[in-house]
Amino acid sequence: MSWESRTLDELGVVSRGRSRHRPRDTAHLYGGPHPFVQTGDVKHAGLYLNEYSQTYSEAGLAQSRMWPQGTLCITIAANIADTAILGIDACFPDSVIGFIPDKAMADARFIKYLFDTMLKKQFKQFTQGAAQDNLSQGKLLSLKFPIPSSTEQKQIADVLSAYDDLIENNRRRIQLMEQSARLLYKEWFVHLRFPGHEHVNIKDGVPEGWEKKQLSEIAEITMGQSPKSTYYNEDGNGLPFHQGVTNFGARFPSHETYCTVQNRIAEPGDILFSVRAPVGRINITPDKIVIGRGLAAIRSSCGQQNLLFYALKSHFFKEDMMGGGAIFAAITKKDLHGVELMQPTDRLAVMFMEHVLPIDLQIANLQQTIEKHAKARDLLLPKLMNGELAV
Repeated sequence: MSWESRTLDELGVVSRGRSRHRPRDTAHLYGGPHPFVQTGDVKHAGLYLNEYSQTYSEAGLAQSRMWPQGTLCITIAANIADTAILGIDACFPDSVIGFIPDKAMADARFIKYLFDTMLKKQFKQFTQGAAQDNLSQGKLLSLKFPIPSSTEQKQIADVLSAYDDLIENNRRRIQLMEQSARLLYKEWFVHLRFPGHEHVNIKDGVPEGWEKKQLSEIAEITMGQSPKSTYYNEDGNGLPFHQGVTNFGARFPSHETYCTVQNRIAEPGDILFSVRAPVGRINITPDKIVIGRGLAAIRSSCGQQNLLFYALKSHFFKEDMMGGGAIFAAITKKDLHGVELMQPTDRLAVMFMEHVLPIDLQIANLQQTIEKHAKARDLLLPKLMNGELAV
């Protein structure tokens, strides 16, 4: 293998993100039309980053910089060396470094895959010892790594990105299917246009035969409790461990940390609910997992888990906000027990679940397909990136 060792700035333009205004959280900087990408957005993106949790106003843009589509984002604080390619023009803060490849020298996809295989561990070694790991631009540019010709980079990236394209297509299908089920829930149980509604009396917003019930009356709730960090690992020992729901809108959690102490447990199919920082993120665990203090596991006590999932999704439609509009930074078990949800007749609940069950099964099957594609890609990744397999 005749790959030359090069630094990142020999392959394109490397610059740190910009967020000059202090304090950073000043309200007038946010809420405008300009995408503002943060480290968490990079971490949870696929090959391309098209979704973001915050926007800048004109004032925010003025103290920052707009990076073009195709820029490789590299996180240098919080979660180290996570990468994603901008699928949109966007701003990002100084905790993210942007790499714009010289197209004659580098393919952004190849560099992203290089980070995924070779550089994450190297960066962790570089940054260990501090209370919070961080990676400076100087440290990043001091590293050299083997780079093939731009033609070979493209060939390798084409093979690997084919898997990522399949993964992204399936993710979009999951989002569309879940959206259709959530719209059906809203139509029936929020707008009250359920089958036969023309013949049902409605008083004070509650159809005849329905009740408003507290969550404690219709579900079993297990609050998480975090074991000591000495029991955590990333090697797959023990059960998956989750401290919170990390990605708003995601259906299933992705396992990164494991725990050898089985304390508070969520069973397969349980609804996971984040109870702090932020409140109201919801997903479903397909596996038995250990839950930390940022999570609660919720299970219907009357066999209506599908209905309960969409009811909670509708109630907690936005992070940190209860259905009535009140804002919470954290909620207790008592708060969660007191959440009121509309409980329809058993007949209508069964009808709804019959509609959404095929959707939920398709979503679960697509998630399994995503995991298979990801596993196949990850098996190929190191072999292609070290030249063991030729393309």
